[in-house]
Amino acid sequence: MDNTIRIGIIICDRYKSCAGGKCLRAMKEKAGAFEIYDDLEIELVGYTSCGGCPGGNIEYAPNEMLKNRVDVIHFATGMVVGYPPCPRIEYFKKFISETFHVKVAIGTHPIPEDYYLIHQKFGTWNQDEHDNLLKPLLANEDVRLAYQ
Repeated sequence: MDNTIRIGIIICDRYKSCAGGKCLRAMKEKAGAFEIYDDLEIELVGYTSCGGCPGGNIEYAPNEMLKNRVDVIHFATGMVVGYPPCPRIEYFKKFISETFHVKVAIGTHPIPEDYYLIHQKFGTWNQDEHDNLLKPLLANEDVRLAYQ
């Protein structure tokens, strides 16, 4: 039995120079959206940006990840906590899952405290639609500070 889950990560193009430190740390620690893989080994099989608005790479990157046997594609936490959050994230999720028949998860690492506080201040996440996006990424203050 294969005890490995193969993950692809798509980040917002605004952060294309991101080295992926928080995402990779969360994978290793099985924190944030990776908590659900508690008893599995995680293998990263793809890491790229969306290609910039309106997400030109969304129609190509999943196929490349499938060549590496990706099981789940995660949209990086930056797509949820950026200023503003990606307005196309739900569309991208539906497009990838229905076009490529691969599971899509929202988020990677826990939301850092500074992002949490600024979005709370401006009410960015006060809409019901954000509840499902944030659920796996919200953590207690200690964890948010650790991912600062």
